[in-house]
Amino acid sequence: MNVTQEYKQTEFGPIPSDWILCTFQDVLTTFSSGATPYRGIPEYYKGNVRWISSGELNYNKIFDTVEHISQQAVRNTNLRVHQPGTFLMAITGLEAEGTRGRCAFIEAPATTNQSCLAINGTERMCTEYLFWFYRMWGQYLAFKYCQGTKQQSYTASIVRNLPIYGPKDITEQQAIAEALSDIDGLIAALDKKIAKKRLIKQGAMQQLLTGKKRLPDFTGDWIEIRLGDYTAMNSGGTPSSSIPEYYNGDIPFLSISDITISGKYIKKTEKAITKKGLKNSSARMFPRGTIMYAMYASLGKTSIADIELSCSQAILGIAPNDKIDSNYLYYCLSFIENNVKEIGQTGTQTNLSKQIVQDILLYIPNQGNEQQAIATILTDMDKEIADLEAKCDKYRLLKSGMMQKLLTGQIRLK
Repeated sequence: MNVTQEYKQTEFGPIPSDWILCTFQDVLTTFSSGATPYRGIPEYYKGNVRWISSGELNYNKIFDTVEHISQQAVRNTNLRVHQPGTFLMAITGLEAEGTRGRCAFIEAPATTNQSCLAINGTERMCTEYLFWFYRMWGQYLAFKYCQGTKQQSYTASIVRNLPIYGPKDITEQQAIAEALSDIDGLIAALDKKIAKKRLIKQGAMQQLLTGKKRLPDFTGDWIEIRLGDYTAMNSGGTPSSSIPEYYNGDIPFLSISDITISGKYIKKTEKAITKKGLKNSSARMFPRGTIMYAMYASLGKTSIADIELSCSQAILGIAPNDKIDSNYLYYCLSFIENNVKEIGQTGTQTNLSKQIVQDILLYIPNQGNEQQAIATILTDMDKEIADLEAKCDKYRLLKSGMMQKLLTGQIRLK
């Protein structure tokens, strides 16, 4: 690879002086949208012809579709069957929902609805390069060039006149697309592996936390307990938001959103309060190692405090006694998270209370060392997943940097 020295200025910023800057219609072709066969004729939707809707476009390759239509529907609706390698972009949809502007590749012959615009390459530009160019600049193009007051939709004529740039040599375009596709493939493989590991962990929790599968050398009885009999619990409080000096201090202040994004351990919080805020409210301090349990909004979401912190009244701090391992309790509470809404109090929203949480019944090994052994296995699984996620994040960061460098010509591929 070598670094380009000479550039020319464009609305996208500087690009190499030997690259082309033109419109879509100068280097691409087709620009055809599809249609929706009449739903009042059920036979139209009983065929084997793939039919793509814009909701299936998600920067992906489409091998099959949610719905299929008949050959009769294709003929009577005047639909075009697009071949593999066709680039699709969503031309309608709400920006807030992220629908408009999504794109995809067709990997098997397919038709589309009216919300998808099909584009094909020419000898001047390949659709593989278009895919990556559009992933980088799609939001900018949609914001600047779409028309309309409600959906801000594209039309074929607007898309034809969208600006695009790239290397003159199509083999350089293909090399850029291949490099970015390779790292995308690595990320996809890691995502798949992470999903598989999560399923394995869920299965292990189902077996180990219910006693269906016992670890070797453990034969002691399991007992049913009331959570409140084995723990001490207290909720937090929120200093008045109308008093500025209560906030932006050095005391971490935990909110539901912090628990939602933290995973197993809470290492930092978005907000902080002052000592004055702590003193003049019902907020309290919870030591490191306290299990933090969401009673509002994300009901039953659980994390362990890895720092000393305070929290709002929407969160319960749970401190287990010496008869239940804190790591084991964390996994027990995480395991029953999906069932918690059934026991919540119903008002304007479903909430939990300290009393409800105290009355939760758990089935646990009577021996502390069996609890610890189970928790260790699940902790190891969590670490493996976390390591894979960190690796995936690293690749995503690398891909972002590669897109910026390769798609602006800052780095050229030989």
